[in-house]
Amino acid sequence: MWMYLGLLAALFLGLHNLCKKHAVQGNEVFPVLLGTISAGFLLLLPFYIGSHFYKDYMMGIQLYITDISWKTHGYILIKSMIMATSWLLAYQALKHLPITIVTPIRSAGPFFTFIGAITIYQEKPNFYQWIGFFIIIFSVLLYSRIGKKEGIHFKRNKWIFAIIGATFLGASSGLYDKFLIQSLTLNPQTLQFWFCFYTVLILLLILSVMWFPYAEKRKAFKWRWSIPLVGILLQVADYFYFKALQDPDALIMLLSAIKRSQILIAVVVGGFIFKEQNKRKKLVPLTGIMLGVFLILYA
Repeated sequence: MWMYLGLLAALFLGLHNLCKKHAVQGNEVFPVLLGTISAGFLLLLPFYIGSHFYKDYMMGIQLYITDISWKTHGYILIKSMIMATSWLLAYQALKHLPITIVTPIRSAGPFFTFIGAITIYQEKPNFYQWIGFFIIIFSVLLYSRIGKKEGIHFKRNKWIFAIIGATFLGASSGLYDKFLIQSLTLNPQTLQFWFCFYTVLILLLILSVMWFPYAEKRKAFKWRWSIPLVGILLQVADYFYFKALQDPDALIMLLSAIKRSQILIAVVVGGFIFKEQNKRKKLVPLTGIMLGVFLILYA
């Protein structure tokens, strides 16, 4: 069941990525990110209020947000800082790079998660899973060669380093999620609500220094319908992902790989919507990544 929940998370993440590209294209990144996380927080706020006034009902529909200790709040704050940094890097990269380049690089995330799962959680991949991960990495290298034809030189483009950094931090957060869900026994909605709350505070602090004081930047910001939709789709995806992690048999390295099947939507559909170049050539490494995911999933 946790694998199917992972596939549902991948579906909503793919739609989330399309909306995210629309939201940041030619737009100010910081307020877009704040808008998306705020939308997710507002989506979860009724569950928090309901948990105080209608406890039995919220428990009955499995959306009750539990009371947590200050120590647990500290753990969630750490996750918020990791992901706020990852998103700031990823949104900036997505603004300056094609979605058909950014999303496949993000697909290398399972490799970092794979290493962490082995060293931290002692998860044991088999021979075919090893092959699957190396196929994913090789496919990402193929994308780098295609990117050069679009004037994107991986070694000299700072946005490429930004998306690689975002991918590493995202993978670190994924490993941390297993600790939060399984070791601290947090339910998905409790983790999501407080994570959004602290992330909004962090972003407000950053914007108060880097965006609010500058009139030109404020005028450059364009409100788009896709901004709140990004946050809503992300929370739905995260809910299914965290539900999957609640299963004690769930392997974080496999879940991370399953989530990367979202690239089918981002590369195939996104490439046509945003009229990006070399779509056919990008299908070759895309196939490689999907083959790697398949080997991991069915090995």
